[in-house]
Amino acid sequence: MVCGARQVALAGAVALLVTAALAPGAGADPIGDLISPPRDPATVAATPLGDPFFDPPPAFGELVPGTVLRTRPVTVVPLATPVVSTQVLVRSTDSTGHPGAVTATLIVPTVAWAGPGARPVLAYDMAIDGLGQTCAPSYTLQRGTALELAPIQYFLGRGVAVVVTDHEGPRQAYAAGRMAGHAVLDALRATVNTPRFGLAPTSPIAITGYSGGAIASGWAAELAPAYAPELHIVGAAFGGTPADYSLLLQSMNGRNLASGVLLGATLGVAREYPELFSLFNDNGWRLAELAKDLCLPGLAIPGALIPLTVQSLSDVPDVVDTPIARAVVAANRLGGQAPTAPIFLYQGKQDPWILPEGAEHLYGEWCALGASVRLEEYLGEHQTVALSGIPAAYSWLDARLAGVPAPVGCSSFGR
Repeated sequence: MVCGARQVALAGAVALLVTAALAPGAGADPIGDLISPPRDPATVAATPLGDPFFDPPPAFGELVPGTVLRTRPVTVVPLATPVVSTQVLVRSTDSTGHPGAVTATLIVPTVAWAGPGARPVLAYDMAIDGLGQTCAPSYTLQRGTALELAPIQYFLGRGVAVVVTDHEGPRQAYAAGRMAGHAVLDALRATVNTPRFGLAPTSPIAITGYSGGAIASGWAAELAPAYAPELHIVGAAFGGTPADYSLLLQSMNGRNLASGVLLGATLGVAREYPELFSLFNDNGWRLAELAKDLCLPGLAIPGALIPLTVQSLSDVPDVVDTPIARAVVAANRLGGQAPTAPIFLYQGKQDPWILPEGAEHLYGEWCALGASVRLEEYLGEHQTVALSGIPAAYSWLDARLAGVPAPVGCSSFGR
């Protein structure tokens, strides 16, 4: 079976040679690199956009996380609410503690905030789910191609400022949880601590996202007490959460559409943990070259045509059970620390990809550590609950941003 999978992987790579050769940003010899992969992580990095705004200044790593490095006005389209939008380059921290520069888009309604206290802020974490720079919200929001504008519009219409972070970081490290959590928290630091943006350090902050966006939301909530305790986070609501990647290896590995997304996540995490690349065979390197700039459709569609397993990309037996793989999976598993902000989790009971066990285990671990968590499970699969879970989640967020305290302790519905 493994041999057959490798043959399928090789056939898939060969079938895509012409596509790779013609793709924007392809290397000097893309076909040669696919025939004989150079095994160099630099050759499978996301192609830069060529925009100097994203290049951090010299010695930026000496600055504290959350420092604003650069700003520029941008236009987010289409929105019904009059807003002022600003793109912000921020000093942050990657998965292993090294400095990095992340980009966020701050969207503030132009109407004055009429409520008590400072204007509330929502960190809206989009499901980026891609490996290329053109997948990031900083790119899609300006071009009318962002898929999650409706919920952003909902909160803007209520007078709430919205921060949308490129939470995959400068390497487009899809599914690297710690990187994503740091990015969201540092973007919030930058926006509430810069007076000209019209916000304040006392602004109540909420966090939300679904699926790939829930990775960033969950990690921001879990890391905040130690990494950014000064932020006034009043609650986080997120759903379809990939809390434990060992579960994804059960539910998505080699399973049609999900297989391509899982392999994309594997490549994204390897950008933060390059020791994973040492486990790749030539076909793994070929796939990394082919996929390095793909967004979600480009990852999902080939997964339906060529449902590869993670094992097909390595010659190491039981590759997911190696010390390297186990360590990376453990480092990206939610649940080790208790959030101090209240949490609202929602999950599809029939989700075939993001299994309900993940949310249930996370709920149990956080509750055991003293967090206040509400878990609601609904009938339906992943995409259905992405919509059906919104009314309860957003009502819960509205209450937190309005200053209504969440119930203390843990409770659940639908289990």
